Amino acid sequence: MLTIASDIDALARFGRALADPIRCRILLALREAPAHPADLAEKLGISRTRLSNHLACLRDCGIVVAVPEGRRVRYELADARLGHALDDLRGAVLAVEADRTCAEDDEKGCC
Repeated sequence: MLTIASDIDALARFGRALADPIRCRILLALREAPAHPADLAEKLGISRTRLSNHLACLRDCGIVVAVPEGRRVRYELADARLGHALDDLRGAVLAVEADRTCAEDDEKGCC
């Protein structure tokens, strides 16, 4: 059981980062390769302003970092292990989803 405040805080920050579909898309894109904001906005089909707000959230969560490159800034995952964690989490969720059997609940619309 998690009881250390820093462990709980770290997981809560990761959960907050994943709580929005756009932030998930950003993280998956950065898992593939670091990127500049303009390129990310174009790739994800969102405005730079909207992207900037989400990147600020991800920076505040400690999930991504901004790396200065002359007059530009490149964003990347703060640690390569985060990319592995995203892969592991996605794989686990998809495996559980494939295994679930709740035909009765399916009729109620919960699955």
